[in-house]
This record gives sequence, structure tokens and C-alpha cells, in this order.
Amino acid sequence: MSLSVAIAGASGYAGGELARLVAAHPEFELTTLSAHSSSGQSVGSVHPHLVDYAHHEFRETSVETLSGHDVIALALPHGQSGLLGQELIDSGATRLLLDLSADRRLESPTAWAKFYGGDFFEPFTYGMPELPRATGPTSRSLLTNTEAVAIPGCNATAVTLALAPLVAARVIQPTDLSAVLAVGSSGAGRTPRVDLLGSELSGSANPYSVGGVHRHIPEIIQNLHHASGLETTLSLTAVLVPMSRGILATCSAVLSGDQRAEDIHELMTQAYAGDPCVVLRPLGSFPTTGDVMGSNTIALGVAVDHSVNRVMVIAAIDNLVKGTAGAAIQSMNLAFGFNELLGLSLNGLAP
Repeated sequence: MSLSVAIAGASGYAGGELARLVAAHPEFELTTLSAHSSSGQSVGSVHPHLVDYAHHEFRETSVETLSGHDVIALALPHGQSGLLGQELIDSGATRLLLDLSADRRLESPTAWAKFYGGDFFEPFTYGMPELPRATGPTSRSLLTNTEAVAIPGCNATAVTLALAPLVAARVIQPTDLSAVLAVGSSGAGRTPRVDLLGSELSGSANPYSVGGVHRHIPEIIQNLHHASGLETTLSLTAVLVPMSRGILATCSAVLSGDQRAEDIHELMTQAYAGDPCVVLRPLGSFPTTGDVMGSNTIALGVAVDHSVNRVMVIAAIDNLVKGTAGAAIQSMNLAFGFNELLGLSLNGLAP
């Protein structure tokens, strides 16, 4: 018997992508899609690409609508997700609750207050099975049989998986980390905004959240601490570019010794040997966002610039798949004891 799934906020990009992936999953059945402003409209009128659900209607987002499903996924803005999620927890509404917002990711109330503000909610199990941990159970084992999962931020996924093995192995200096990310416009959500109009984006690259204020910074620092036990500092700059999907993260750090590119490549190979969703390019080869579009992989390429004693790791992900909805499917699979890759593709789309 299939496990029932409800998605709150299903009219947005993240919720719609999760609906697309659930439709192809042999063990899950999407029975309820809810939305706020689109409540009462047909799914096909908002997501014409979701043919399987074209004649379904978005329902009102409420505890009553969502309760009773085996899986409830909250694809709502931060703040809203935390409040509704707490009501669902208090009422025992589901076997597995997923929060795709930021509300359940951070462990520090201080970091939450600095970067988000508003009510702080207790963190859920973090939905990144590939995240190495310096102590305690592995990230993958923590997700097994869990009842609540915080889906990572898309930018946090790219930067964390690019740098975590290097910080953990002490081959880079932890207090001089840098990341510049080219980000597709879907990462900003579906709510209409002037700066997201095609006429504003076309032919332009637009930096945002510059100067240490990007909200994924504390999440990445938290992840790197779990990976290494070290305190790190990170300069992160995101640049909105005229593509609908994808993140290309150029991450760099000062080497702690005289490591060669071959040494770094071998270290990364060993670190991710058991992680099928992490694809390490051969030396001298670097990923593009086109390589991973539609796939649940993160592709990595490494190089060393000896003139400044820095290592570069280039990371590419599809922000809506590995960066959001695909990570949710991975967590769902692990929580219910299925093969981690069930319902997911490691192959991208081309051209």
C-alpha cells in the first residue's frame, strides 16, 4: 500500500517540484496539494506541466486538511512553516513531517535572531545524508526512522558539500572560506517581484545579500562545525543570473600545507565514496549547471592555485532537485527504510 503525501504550499516552485518527484515514486502517493492564494484553483492552471494532477484542486492550507497523511511536506515561507508545523506536531497529525523552509534548520537561537528574526523553532533532523560528522551517528543514520526533517537550503547544500571534507581533514584554514554563487531565479521563489521580471534579469547578473548577510551563512557554518568540530568563518556572495534553475558555487580556501590538486581530489573521492549523489569530476574538469539540471546530484570539480596557496572547489546543483525537492525525497526514503535513490534520477537533462 502506498504512503499518502500532502504538500502545503504546493503552488510554489519547491512544492511543485516535490509534487513532480512524488508522482514518479513507486511507494508514495500524493493525495493532497494545498495552497493559500491558489486555493480552489485547479493544479493544472498553476502547474500545467504536472499532467498527473491537472484536474486536482488546491485545497486550503490547514491542520484539518493536512492531518492523517503519512507524510506532510511544508513548502511555505519561513515563519508560516514553523507555526503550522508545531500545530501538526502537537496534534500528532503525521508519521513524517518535512519542513522545506528555514524554520527548523538552525540550532542557535542567536543565529536565528541575527539572520531571520521572529519566533525560533526547535530544529528537526537535518536532511543532508552526505554531511560528514566529526562525532556521533552519521547524518544518514540520523535520518533513518526519523519523524521530522529540515530540508537544507539550496545554497547551503552546494557550499557545505564543496567544503566539508576539506575542513574536516584540516587541509584548509577554517577562518578564510569564500564562496561566490551564480543562482537561478527560481531560488527566489514564485512570488512576483519587479527585480525578478524577465526584463530585469535578461542580460544582467545581479548580486544580492552582499556583505555577510546571506541567510544561508549560519546554516553552512553550523554544518561545517558538525563536520569538523571547528569554528569557521565564511564570506558568501550570491549573484542572481538569467537562468531559471541551478547554482554554480565557486568556493575557495587557503591551504594549510603544500597539498597538490591530486591530493585534494583523492581526499574528496574517499570522503564521498559512499554517496551516490555526489559526483566528482576528473582533475581538470569542472561542472556546469546544465550538467545537473533535473538530477539529484551535486557535481564537484577541484583545482589548486599555488600562486595564492588556495584550493578551489566548483559545485553545481539543480536548486529545485538536489537543492530542495530531491533532498526531501532522499529523506523520505531513508525515514521509511527505502533505497535512498528510489524515485530519483542521477541523470541530468541535455542540452
